[in-house]
Amino acid sequence: MNDTPPEVDKRYRAMLMQRTGEERLIMGCAMRDTARAFVEASLREQDPQATVATIRKGLFLRFYGHEFNAATRDTIFAAIEQASRSAVSRSDGS
Repeated sequence: MNDTPPEVDKRYRAMLMQRTGEERLIMGCAMRDTARAFVEASLREQDPQATVATIRKGLFLRFYGHEFNAATRDTIFAAIEQASRSAVSRSDGS
């Protein structure tokens, strides 16, 4: 759905293009960080005791889950679990 009138869309794009590439990149990164923070807050609201792995899986699903079939998602979830276990064992000296 796009409810923005074409003339407003054109003006907005022209304003964006007046910025440098670096400024546009910074804006994009800030938007991504904000979206991630909103999703993480939502996940923590649903499960205040969520582990790091649970949050990472939730972030993955919200942002990219629709792009992978179930088998590939399961493989990615296993990698997230493994990475979380490895990080924990490194942090406790195991």
